[in-house]
Amino acid sequence: MEDNTNPATRYLFHTPLGNGAVGKSSCVERFVKGEFYEFQQSTIGAAFLTQTVQVQDYTVKFEIWDTAGQERYRSLAPMYYRGAAAALVVYDITEYESFNGAKAWIEELQRQGSTDIVIALAGNKVDCESRREVSTQAAKEYAQETGCLFFETSAKTGQNIDAVFQAIAEKLPKNTNAQPDVIKDNIIQFLPPEEKKSCCK
Repeated sequence: MEDNTNPATRYLFHTPLGNGAVGKSSCVERFVKGEFYEFQQSTIGAAFLTQTVQVQDYTVKFEIWDTAGQERYRSLAPMYYRGAAAALVVYDITEYESFNGAKAWIEELQRQGSTDIVIALAGNKVDCESRREVSTQAAKEYAQETGCLFFETSAKTGQNIDAVFQAIAEKLPKNTNAQPDVIKDNIIQFLPPEEKKSCCK
């Protein structure tokens, strides 16, 4: 049950990005529900989930838009990451092309996303170490060059899934320029895209 008595609760919008089949949805499902499905269906459009993380004396609530990675849905992604306080970019360590795709997403986020967006790069599927194509060192160096948090994860085993979201939550309060949609009673809320009022409605 969510603690609404804590005046320092922060609601922050977050979205995972990356190529199709890298495990974005699996990472989110593991974080939110503690579950993993061996045969995860591809996300169609976007799915919305929430989860909270405790950071010192306040709570961060992630409002997560899990966006589809297929190329035909790529044009929809800016609807979900524009104005986001944080983004998780996922690649598959067993597929080098997915790492190139992650780089492209990070470049796009840094070019078109919020000025102070927190970006975490996650190399998923470390449980498949024998098929690794992307070295830890190469990914770590790229993350350092671009100012991103970096973790290698496994949605299957849960390795570093909570850690990457915890790291994002801890960094978010330092980035106060991400503009919230609503500030009321010291609660900061980033509304999902469809909840925003349109001039045409």
